[in-house]
Amino acid sequence: MRLFAFCSLGRMAVVAACFAPLTAFSDTPAVGHFKLKNSLDRPVNGYCIDVVGSGRYIRFDMPLTAHNCKGPQLYQDEAVILEGGKIKFPAYGACATVAGINGRALPGAALVPRQCGERSPFLEAESLQRFTFHPDGRVELSGSGLCMTVSDQSDSTFEPTHRWRPLYMARCSEVDPTRSQWEFVEYIPRSGVDG
Repeated sequence: MRLFAFCSLGRMAVVAACFAPLTAFSDTPAVGHFKLKNSLDRPVNGYCIDVVGSGRYIRFDMPLTAHNCKGPQLYQDEAVILEGGKIKFPAYGACATVAGINGRALPGAALVPRQCGERSPFLEAESLQRFTFHPDGRVELSGSGLCMTVSDQSDSTFEPTHRWRPLYMARCSEVDPTRSQWEFVEYIPRSGVDG
């Protein structure tokens, strides 16, 4: 079973790509972090959408999270491109996908990294990967009335100074703006810092 387009690459290329900060995409002007506008309990770096894991231990079988934004360089597990209503992770050929059935989702649904446009048993991803980016920062699964939000609680990761929060869909009319307004922050390499 092929989960992502990158799986057809040579093993060494994938492993090497997963260990390094994202520099190959630094010439693409639309790559950056997708960040929660309110920094909550991370006043210095805030929270960004993140694929669980690091290095060669990236976990595509687990839901996406809101993880404290890493830096100063841009790492592949947080690097996104907003394109055609999709939130894409270019290093993996994956898109943020709302967990749903028959193209529909319910409140509380997680977001998972799946191949962009994936069609597989029980998953017709196209409608579950299309978002409407509202002017106030809310991100709605297009036409669903459900908006991306983070939990009101955070916890440490394996790195004690890092934090994460569950990322899920909630009714747009009921979301707390401090946990559901997002912004795209373009990555601009800094000379001498990002290599």
